[in-house]
Amino acid sequence: MDTHLSETKFESLDLAPPLARAVADAGFTHCTPIQARTLPLALAGRDVAGQAQTGTGKTAAFLLATFQHLLQHPAREDRRPEQPRAMILAPTRELAVQIHKDAETLGRHTDFRLGLVYGGAGYEQQRQQLRDGVDILIGTPGRMIDYFKQRVFDFRAAQVAVLDEADRMFDMGFIKDIRYLMRKLPHPEKRLNMLFSATLSYRVMELAYEHMNNPESVTVDAEQVTADKVRQVVYMPADDEKIRLLIGLLRSMDPRRTMVFVNTKRAAERISAWLQGNEFRAEVLSGDVPQKKRLRLIQEFQSGELPVLVTTDVASRGLHIPNVSHVINYDLPQDPEDYVHRIGRTARAGEEGDAISFACESYAFSLPEIEDFIEQKLPKEMQHADLLAEELKPAARIQRHAGKKGGRRKGGPPRQGRGRRGGGKGRRGKSGDGNRNRRGD
Repeated sequence: MDTHLSETKFESLDLAPPLARAVADAGFTHCTPIQARTLPLALAGRDVAGQAQTGTGKTAAFLLATFQHLLQHPAREDRRPEQPRAMILAPTRELAVQIHKDAETLGRHTDFRLGLVYGGAGYEQQRQQLRDGVDILIGTPGRMIDYFKQRVFDFRAAQVAVLDEADRMFDMGFIKDIRYLMRKLPHPEKRLNMLFSATLSYRVMELAYEHMNNPESVTVDAEQVTADKVRQVVYMPADDEKIRLLIGLLRSMDPRRTMVFVNTKRAAERISAWLQGNEFRAEVLSGDVPQKKRLRLIQEFQSGELPVLVTTDVASRGLHIPNVSHVINYDLPQDPEDYVHRIGRTARAGEEGDAISFACESYAFSLPEIEDFIEQKLPKEMQHADLLAEELKPAARIQRHAGKKGGRRKGGPPRQGRGRRGGGKGRRGKSGDGNRNRRGD
């Protein structure tokens, strides 16, 4: 049995036949630790507040529990089609789309109608979907509140409520929206409630006790905060060496599915332009990339058609992309938790992967905080001159979104921000995406 799995078998959980069949179709035999701890409780009707590191199967846990509860507890006889039976909230569009995709897989042998609402695309289409009727509504807070206030649907018949990535909800400023929606649901004792989060902090547990029915707290900790099978290394380049080091590293390895994380969308645009100019197929994923293109990029990256994805922290959580070979922190994050989420994109589900970080002049101050948070010293590679690319072709033309004029900057490698005020995500969760608290989300 794989080491990342528990000894608990799905067949021992007494899942409803349609769910057991879907689990078998997906090739799942044993539960992950968070599934083994939370599913017996949720399947028995207990509220759960679960904590586990990223990539451990939390989504399947709350989806199976949701499906089981709805199968075992018929809807009210007076329920109307525009009254969802379950609400699943996610902080980002990408995570909502991923949950919907997993729900289609695990619910394929049921008759439940799935609804998906998120900002940035398909406004009338999503509205019509709600009018036609859905059983399980998955979405982001802003768009869900928008339709709710227009009375396109209501929650009077809701039997299940799920909050995913609850700590991220706080970081992105959605907590007032969350409380608004939770208050529109039936009383906590009349529904099954599940909350999942990377951390069960005081503020997360306060939210749980306010809107849930005496939830059972479940924490699954790995021996280390970061995944055991991630090979981590730190290089110490000067600011003007970073792009040469990045291209040198990519030339020395097979970047079949590599994520390059930066702290600002402008940095992402510049790095992508340099990679494209030097014959690497690379694209940018940031908060202002149009939603249709964002979904296309994720699909191309998942399929392997797009080998390098340059991204801000918009992709650090929620995306399940198998076989990510390398995560490169071109900029060290300014929040230690973001380091864990970023490198958690690789070595998922028992696989192995590499996490390479640049502790440059602008962001090296974050390294001690990261090491304190993960409770380990990261290996340093001081001698990297042999990896610096000697010959660079000019950067490609920068492609910008949201009506901004693109341009090509002449000269050397891209400029870097300076210190804590140089842009990027700060300690209070403000994102360099410039996408915080947007109502369309």
